[in-house]
Amino acid sequence: MNENNLSKETEAKLIDFFSNTIDPESFAKAIRQLNYVIALSRVLEKENKYAQKENLEHGLPRLNELADILNPYLEFKKI
Repeated sequence: MNENNLSKETEAKLIDFFSNTIDPESFAKAIRQLNYVIALSRVLEKENKYAQKENLEHGLPRLNELADILNPYLEFKKI
């Protein structure tokens, strides 16, 4: 796993983004909605002519991970 640390500038931009542009929960919801639309469009395609198939296969799970970090969709609680 890569252990790249975010620069202070990047951290500041992210904090500003989530403070002034969109809250993390809404952003996570938007990511999930886009992932759904993209996945659905892929399933409904008659022919697979999309040139960026590998990017989608790599990117969609990463976007889901980001959405779960921002707003966990399923949380398991110990009983």
